[in-house]
Parts: sequence; structure tokens; C-alpha cells
Amino acid sequence: MNVPPLPDALDEVPANAAPARMPRAARLLPRPRLGGLIPWVIAILIGLVVIAAAGGLALRNLADNARADLASAVTVQVIEPNPDLRAQRGQAALAVLQDMELVRTVRLVPGEELAALLEPWLGAAATSGDVPIPVLVDVELVRRASPEEVATIQTALAEAVPGARVDAQGDWLRPVYRALAALQWLALGLIALVALATAAAVWLAARNSLAQHRETVEIIHLLGGADRQITRIFLRTVLREAAFGALMGTLLGLGAVWLLGQQFAALDSGMAGGGGLTLADWMVIAAVPLGGVLLALLTARMTIALALRDML
Repeated sequence: MNVPPLPDALDEVPANAAPARMPRAARLLPRPRLGGLIPWVIAILIGLVVIAAAGGLALRNLADNARADLASAVTVQVIEPNPDLRAQRGQAALAVLQDMELVRTVRLVPGEELAALLEPWLGAAATSGDVPIPVLVDVELVRRASPEEVATIQTALAEAVPGARVDAQGDWLRPVYRALAALQWLALGLIALVALATAAAVWLAARNSLAQHRETVEIIHLLGGADRQITRIFLRTVLREAAFGALMGTLLGLGAVWLLGQQFAALDSGMAGGGGLTLADWMVIAAVPLGGVLLALLTARMTIALALRDML
């Protein structure tokens, strides 16, 4: 925020000069042109906030969708080394589950599908028959089951199907939920640090700009100019440069978010697909540059007010 040097005609001020009004004060301290590194520093910081905000919102949506999908689902495993007896007990587990009011649908996972899932870990042994693969039953419940209700399903199966075990699918991803929550807090912490860095950058720029034109500010005071007039002149520059930086930073951040979205979409994963951004999320992201400009204006106003007070 560098202000151009004042003309030499202002080096001497008549003793009987009339009080300065806003247009005259603006001519004494003209608005600087857009330049310097401050707009680009703000652009980088705003871009980081946009990326962090989009990432945090996407992680929240991913966790919420995964929790909603798995909250009303359990998996039943029937462990039995004998293949013939294993198949019979799998059918018995289906019969028990279909008679329960809490159960909406059941599906016996085909052996070929299980072998395909285990092949990356077991290799050829997954289809050789040497490794006893348990029967797997996917169960969709009518609602989210409490731990007591899951225990009731386990008890009913244990009486009719020895070796049956019930697992709530949401429990499998509990460590993942904790990791996603930690990443969301990390994104929030990054946003707070970037906000502090933005305020510090504007504070330094405002103090330096005001210090460079201390003599001009004193002349305006001698002409009767008020502090609010001087502050308003500097705030015009801050608004213009902060708005430019916020716009560039938003475009930079949105470009990075789009590229990351394309990379995750290429994974073709159902879980990754649950991290899409909603309209409300985009409205939050749109508020980031506005918040950055307001933060810059508030910081500059406070900085200039304190600096002017020290001059008097």
C-alpha cells in the first residue's frame, strides 16, 4: 500500500489556511494505485482458506453420509470349516433374520463375490477352497439399531445358528470417523491461523503506509482535517486492494478445489462420492472472501486509529 509522494507545493502551508474538507484532504493524500505485495499476500491467504473450508465441509459431508448409510446396517458372519454345513447354517441364518421385525432386507453374499474381495489379500488361496471363507449376510434394518438390539439379534442367531456373529457396520468405521473429525479440526485451525496472518499483514501494511506519509498527515491536521477523513482515505486503498486479493484468492482456491474434486471423482469410490459439496457449503465458501475483506478493513481501521492517536 504505497502512496505516491506529495507535490512540492504542499511543503509549505500558509498559517491562515482554511480547515481541510474531505475533497481537499483527498487531494493532499491521493489514493495510491494498486501495487505492492499486499494484494497478492491476501490472495494466497484467502486461497488457502477457501481450500481448507472446502476440505473441512467435504470431510463433514463424507462422515455424515457414511454414518447415515451404515447406521442401519449389520453384517452376520457364519464361521464353519465344513463347506456343506456352512451353507446350511447360512440358509438358517437367513430364515431367522427374515422373521425379525427390525430387519428390512437380507442378502446372502455369493461366494464368488467374497472370493473377489479377499483375493487381493489371499491371492489364489481365496478361490482354492483351502481357506474356509465364512458365510456373509448383509442385513439392512428398518432404523438405526441400539447396542441392545444388536445384542438381541446376536442372541436369536446364536440359538439357531452356531458360529454366527453379528457386527454393526458403523463400528468398523469408528476409527475412520475419528480421523475425519481430527482433519476437520485441523482445517478449522488452519483457517484461524490464516485469519491471524491476514490481519497481521494488513496491520503491517497500514502502519508502514501511514509512517511513510506522516508529514502529509500532519499537514492535513494543520489544515483542520479530522482523523476520520484521513482514516477514510486509507480505508479506500485497503478496500480496493483487499477486494482484489480476495477475488484472486477465491479464484485460485476454487481452481484447486476443482482439481482435487476431479482426482477424487476418478477414484470411483462410493465413500469418496459422499464428500460432495452442497449449496449451503458453497454459500459458506462464498462468504470467505467477504469475511477476508471485512477483516482487512477492521484491522486497518484499528491500526490507523491507534497510529493517528500516537501522532497527536
